[in-house]
Amino acid sequence: MQISKAGEAVGAVVDDVDVTKLSDQQFAEVRAAFRDHGALFFRDQNLTPEAHIAFAERWGAIDLNRFFKRREGYPEIAEVLKEAGQQLNIGGGWHTDHSYDEAPAMGSILYALEIPPSGGDTLFAGMAAAYAALDDEMKARVENLQARHGNAHVFGEESEYRKAIGDRYTNADQAGQTAIHPVVLTHPESGVKGLYVNPGFTLEIVDMAPEESVALLRQLYEHIQQDRFHYRHKWSAGDLAMWDNRSTWHYALNDYQGHRRYLNRITIEGVALA
Repeated sequence: MQISKAGEAVGAVVDDVDVTKLSDQQFAEVRAAFRDHGALFFRDQNLTPEAHIAFAERWGAIDLNRFFKRREGYPEIAEVLKEAGQQLNIGGGWHTDHSYDEAPAMGSILYALEIPPSGGDTLFAGMAAAYAALDDEMKARVENLQARHGNAHVFGEESEYRKAIGDRYTNADQAGQTAIHPVVLTHPESGVKGLYVNPGFTLEIVDMAPEESVALLRQLYEHIQQDRFHYRHKWSAGDLAMWDNRSTWHYALNDYQGHRRYLNRITIEGVALA
């Protein structure tokens, strides 16, 4: 097994390994790499749904996603699917999964089953590197702030995005939750500080005038969207990617119109953030 950096700010590639046969020692090395790099990429895996679930369970309890359509017979697995005739995709903008929950999901494990002949890459951004690159004035400004996150604008009954995406999402009546988290998160496992706001689900900075909140969030987003904090993963069928929602953003590019793209995702439960 070989582990090497994928990008300077985020991600590592794990080569020469079958995730269904990881020894305890190898799994400990993989877990440490996940903590240190925020995202891992395994090539040439051959996973049944049962094997995907078994690998996920080594990381923790599975979070049954309430909004994604589930794979038939496997409620643990959410389908990330765009049919050839669809225009919009799932995850087509920078976001962090489950930041709207009081205890956001630790991470997601995504397995590629069908990939278009070109396009459909996923971008990842490293929040620790982005925080570290802030100047001292901005670090002091955001240090003790909190932000409110929500999901109704994406998953709710009146969401224009939900209406446009079609039947890929379910349970609109369960949307509407909000949660408050620190803008600067001390990672619960590594202890490293990183930014914890995202364009997909962050609604506002708490106790800040709306126009000031919008301006500050825009400034942070523009900073994080610099290429120097990113890694771009080009998918092949059989790829397995996993990312830490507490230390990364991701963005599924929608540049493969007329082609089908199908992946299976399992989400791992997390803890309340402080």
